[in-house]
Amino acid sequence: MRLPAFRAPVVLALVSALALAACSNSSGTPEAARSAGPGFPSPTPDLTDDSIQAVLNKALPRDGSGTMIAAHGGKVTHCAGYGMADRAHRISANCDTVYDIMSMTKSFTAVAIMKLQMAGKLRVSDTISKFVGPVTADKRNITIHQLLTHTSGLPEALGDDYDPISRQEMIDGAAKSKLIAPPGTKFAYSNLGYSLLAAVIENASGTDYEHFLAKQIFAPAGMKHTGYVLPRWGTERIAVEYDEQGVSQGRPLDHRWATDGPYWNLRGNGGLLSTARDMYRFHRALTGDTLLDRDAQAMMFKAHAPTGLPGYDGYATGYGWGIMPDGSLATHSGGNGWSYGVNVHAVRGDLMVFWISNQAVQDGKWDLQEVARPLVLKLIKQLQAGSAGQ
Repeated sequence: MRLPAFRAPVVLALVSALALAACSNSSGTPEAARSAGPGFPSPTPDLTDDSIQAVLNKALPRDGSGTMIAAHGGKVTHCAGYGMADRAHRISANCDTVYDIMSMTKSFTAVAIMKLQMAGKLRVSDTISKFVGPVTADKRNITIHQLLTHTSGLPEALGDDYDPISRQEMIDGAAKSKLIAPPGTKFAYSNLGYSLLAAVIENASGTDYEHFLAKQIFAPAGMKHTGYVLPRWGTERIAVEYDEQGVSQGRPLDHRWATDGPYWNLRGNGGLLSTARDMYRFHRALTGDTLLDRDAQAMMFKAHAPTGLPGYDGYATGYGWGIMPDGSLATHSGGNGWSYGVNVHAVRGDLMVFWISNQAVQDGKWDLQEVARPLVLKLIKQLQAGSAGQ
């Protein structure tokens, strides 16, 4: 089961408040980190902002678990785990814990498309048939732009994330699927659309999806612990995921995957593994010209299409990101039946927050939104008190 990737604005209010708190109060208290697994250097000690940690300690459920990083002005002010990454083996979560970042994968797919446009390999105005072959008449005018903005009219998915389908089977299924709206007329979140984008990336670049990301995004950004199967994962570094009853669902690599990564209901739209530190490196690479030139960044973070979702007045879709009403922050979340995460990147300025949990819901008693409400209130009070004292 996949949770909606766009959640209530209170989550965005939370991460914005966390980022502001990180700017105002940084103690830099180090915490001991566990030894690294194969392929990982000795991890850097976690960095704790006491003011943020105090709020997290008070508001988060005692048996919750995950990792949060906040950064501003080129400096990480808080990066630490809470709870257990692996309860059976008593391995604590920390800033180097590897998580399935779920639908936040779409942001990387979008960057890959923009890099191919910069290289002259495609244009976002191209129709998909140029790269994936013949489609039915109702889909002939679907463009890459529409896939990027969830306005293609394609359904959300063809089946379960872990159904063993090939790239061609996914393409054929998309071609035969029933549109839920004429292309370009309506926002309708589509994981299938981003799997098609992964196929476009492969056909336009002449290499497979993960290798393209590894060479064109991960390596330039300094992201050594992000990918599907290419990194030398130390298994003990990867968080175990837990369902709402707290029952282990194993690690992401324990799910049914092909030898080169997830099957094509998931590839391109989800399933990438990463760490909080690597997500910060991704943010830093997006703030300059390491990955994209200014025109490509402007196109990616433009508010292209309103979502029209209840409770999201003024929210729009960029390319692989949701854009807040004032255009200052871009965000993407990800969730399934056992994990939840959210990433926020400042379009203007240098600010980011990434927060992820390996158990998003616990026995119906709490979820991330329920945790967010008290956190937001406490952080607002903290900011008001800090401003009054200056």
